[in-house]
Amino acid sequence: MTEQKRRVAVIGGGITGLTAAFFLQQEARKQKLPLEIVLIEASHRLGGSIQTVKKDDFIIERGPDSFFAKDQVVVDLSKQLGIEDQLISNSPGKSYVAINNQLSPIPKGSILGIPTEILPFAKSDAISWSGKLRTACDLLLPPSDISQDQSLGKFLRKRFGEETVENLIEPILSGAYSGDIDLLSLHETLPNLSNACRKHRSVIKGIQKETSKLKEGANGYSYLTLKDGLESLIDALEQALEMAIIYKSVRVQSITKSKDKIILSLNNQHSIFVDGVIVATSHQMATKLFEREGILKSLLDIPVNSFATVSMIFPHNTIKKAFDGYGFFVSRSSEYSITACSLTHRKWPHKVPGDYEVIKSYVGRAGDESIVELSDSEIEKIVLQDLKSTLKVAGKPIHTVVSRFKKAMPIYTIGHQKRVEQAKKELHESYPTIRLAGNAYEGFSLTDCILQGENAAKEVIASIFQKELCL
Repeated sequence: MTEQKRRVAVIGGGITGLTAAFFLQQEARKQKLPLEIVLIEASHRLGGSIQTVKKDDFIIERGPDSFFAKDQVVVDLSKQLGIEDQLISNSPGKSYVAINNQLSPIPKGSILGIPTEILPFAKSDAISWSGKLRTACDLLLPPSDISQDQSLGKFLRKRFGEETVENLIEPILSGAYSGDIDLLSLHETLPNLSNACRKHRSVIKGIQKETSKLKEGANGYSYLTLKDGLESLIDALEQALEMAIIYKSVRVQSITKSKDKIILSLNNQHSIFVDGVIVATSHQMATKLFEREGILKSLLDIPVNSFATVSMIFPHNTIKKAFDGYGFFVSRSSEYSITACSLTHRKWPHKVPGDYEVIKSYVGRAGDESIVELSDSEIEKIVLQDLKSTLKVAGKPIHTVVSRFKKAMPIYTIGHQKRVEQAKKELHESYPTIRLAGNAYEGFSLTDCILQGENAAKEVIASIFQKELCL
């Protein structure tokens, strides 16, 4: 179509940046465009928070370990990468919630802790009868006005009352979104729930009608991972980038303009001239890249949370409590430091040899993240104490893997969309061929990041080949 080669740089080699580079390559091949792709990652490895540790016959995920089975986006990407045959579904099981130091099953059919089936909820010991009656009021209350954004906590308490929110909904939402529900935005954190509520008077009825869009977070529904760990997706993406030049341990320090080119100044005293850029770093780093321009400052108002994961390997039969679940969330009413716990040997038995048990715990709650700053041994001691109390774990772990994610989880508070829109508007006015993508903007699930990477790739291709594509 044109002989003039263009160059696009992708800054950040996490899942968003990798998928952006991959779809740049796919679009260039599809439309026969002369494109050179440069992927720049500041650390020594690609994948960001997705990191799989393989020790002997154990497969331990430091960060995320799976995605929702109905999530076609990740499945489609796996097909394109030729690794679809490596997808494995989790073993079926129940989830629990720790309330006042007691483990109670999350009622069957609950989605994000919100009950959708009457009988299982009526039989639940997680909520008192007065709390159940208050929850049922959602079916009778007039529709809530959600034309203006509001906090999740305020909205949910109005619909279901204090007890169900505190005992069922808050533990799951705080675990999934790493934030205080009284600060989280209804519209931005749970857009599908928000949309369902616009169509139906009752939240419960709305979820029942829109259930296919809301089953992520549903108790008992299946998830998928890759046989050799989620990092296999990262490896497959890297191997597929035949058109890309990949730099690791190289940091972009600033972005400036020179006539019709964009200049990336690197920490190795070199510069790269490009036609387009996809910034797939954290929003904090994105702001620093444009410090000279004084733009993207609205992104600094996006709060972040720190957390850590603690995976412990134990001998078989270490868990002495009669417990048929594969994990539990923790209510704020409990006195535990852990916020959630997953029994890897039950959920993903292929990752753990038969004579062992692996328990993965999460620590670091919004507003109380000091535990993440403790030493590995101190964190291990605190987590082990909680596991002894909840699961009657006997003895000490054979091996422990502690992984910290400092200031890594953006929190979508009220006004989030306006902050992001303002930043993107400023960026487009100054740099029409640069796009932002990542977990701080339009969702932070694996699917959200992949979609943002794909959309950014298509937009940058269209912007730098605008004249050629119009011919």
